[in-house]
Amino acid sequence: MDIIELLKAVLFGVVEGITEWLPISSTGHMLLLDQFVKLNVSRDFWDMFLVVIQLGAILAVCVLFFEKLNPFSRKKSAEERRSTWSLWAKVVAACIPAAAVGIPLDDWMEEHLGSPYVIAAALIVYGIAFIVIETVRERKAASLAQTAPRGRHMAAAAPRTENLAELADADARVTDIDDLDWPTAMGIGLFQVLSIVPGTSRSGSTIIGGLLLGCSRAVAAEFTFFLAIPVMFGASALRLVKYFVKGNTFAANEWMILGVGCAVAFVVSIASIRFLMGFVRSHDFKIFGWYRIVLGVAVILYFTLMG
Repeated sequence: MDIIELLKAVLFGVVEGITEWLPISSTGHMLLLDQFVKLNVSRDFWDMFLVVIQLGAILAVCVLFFEKLNPFSRKKSAEERRSTWSLWAKVVAACIPAAAVGIPLDDWMEEHLGSPYVIAAALIVYGIAFIVIETVRERKAASLAQTAPRGRHMAAAAPRTENLAELADADARVTDIDDLDWPTAMGIGLFQVLSIVPGTSRSGSTIIGGLLLGCSRAVAAEFTFFLAIPVMFGASALRLVKYFVKGNTFAANEWMILGVGCAVAFVVSIASIRFLMGFVRSHDFKIFGWYRIVLGVAVILYFTLMG
């Protein structure tokens, strides 16, 4: 086994673990990384690896949120178990639009929309969307704070800029995942359809949807994590079936590359999810918007100059 190939698998696992949960597009980053770091594998294996490595990332969600997602927990009351089943029903139903659109278009999207320029355009467009949405939310929160009776908000007469993110979340319609209603859940599911375009970011599209539909950042991020479970397991299963239907099998080195990639993605995802959930409690998503714009512009310049 070539140690260099294993190190490449580690690098792809790190990138997957970080970018899967931050709203900056994991597929976009993986495709861009492939331009500079090539795994010594067949094209069919690479196409499968790009999707199935996400299994490591999604297992991190299952581990971190096991108690919240477990409807059989003896620690929960009957009402809490019903609430957990209701959450699962919303998650599964919200995934239907993405499955209905994504499965038939999977091969076409892979063939026609995987270019660096498409990825760059999606990075920039959704980066701008994050900045605009967060700016509007925070200006609205600042306006409400200034007009509210003194004492409703800290520093109501002149809210400090660094508090605007918290004020915007405090004024959100849905501030707890248990209060997420069916129309909002299905609306977020519709936004997930946008993520079939490489560079968009599945987490980015659903978080934007959550914010626009009145969710706090924490609720939007948490529901995004939960939506990933059926989506990523389904996408991985579909890609594996396609891989084996073509008559492919795993060589020993390919088992190792996939296993290492998934394992690293799992470990890094644990840290990435914990970071994001802590970050959004007191910060907005604008930094990710600026990152997407800068990266998108850099990609366009690089491939224009190199072309």
